[in-house]
Amino acid sequence: MRFISWNVNGLRAVLKKNFYEVFDMLGADIFALQETKCQPDQVELDLPGYHAYYSSAEKKGYSGTVVFSREEPLRVLHGLGDEYLDQEGRIVACEFPTFWFVDVYTPNSQMELARIDHRMQWDDAFREFCLGLEAGTLPDGSSADPKPVIMCGDFNVAHNDIDLKNPDPNRGASGFSDEERGKFEELLEAGFTDTFRYLHPDLANMYTWWSYQHRARRTNAGWRIDYFLVSNSIRDRIESATIYNEIEGSDHCPIGLEIADL
Repeated sequence: MRFISWNVNGLRAVLKKNFYEVFDMLGADIFALQETKCQPDQVELDLPGYHAYYSSAEKKGYSGTVVFSREEPLRVLHGLGDEYLDQEGRIVACEFPTFWFVDVYTPNSQMELARIDHRMQWDDAFREFCLGLEAGTLPDGSSADPKPVIMCGDFNVAHNDIDLKNPDPNRGASGFSDEERGKFEELLEAGFTDTFRYLHPDLANMYTWWSYQHRARRTNAGWRIDYFLVSNSIRDRIESATIYNEIEGSDHCPIGLEIADL
């Protein structure tokens, strides 16, 4: 199966640019977006053959996620099961016969780590949510069949020095703080694999986000903060993990994953 993830920094904005061209070119079985910044009734999409599942923030024009899938899921969850954390439309989780697919837009800790406490709470809750899906325990306490998890999205953290152009001046800043990196490490240690690093452990200068300031994209002064993670039980089935850094339209580029025998 082929999966694509893209933080579009506004679905309505990218629809005026190259969204349909990119969507058709990448030909995913499941295509996940983050930072849609819209309610479902604010966009008109023509994607024949796909089902659409939106999670929107209570605040208009903010955050938001959506999953487009060729196959209709068995069920769809639109949050972690926490009323406080679920106000910003940051989760779409789809259950399929042999796996869970989770689209996530992780909260930004903001300048001077102003929202770091919220971020730490989110990271812990998200990790437990994904472990619950894997084990067959849903947020409402009901049960499902245990299944591996494929998760993707903008995690708003560069894991290691290799994952951003200028690690030293950014050490301790939002997206590269010890706290955020530590929580991402905890997620991996809980039983999940960073698919890109699994296949490309030493490949440098591969980023997924560039600031709109200082010509960052032109000089490739970027960060790798968008990921596909999978349960360790299926990492041997990974066929490819791709960063489409040539595709513009947003301050992020799409990323891809192909897995066999799902």
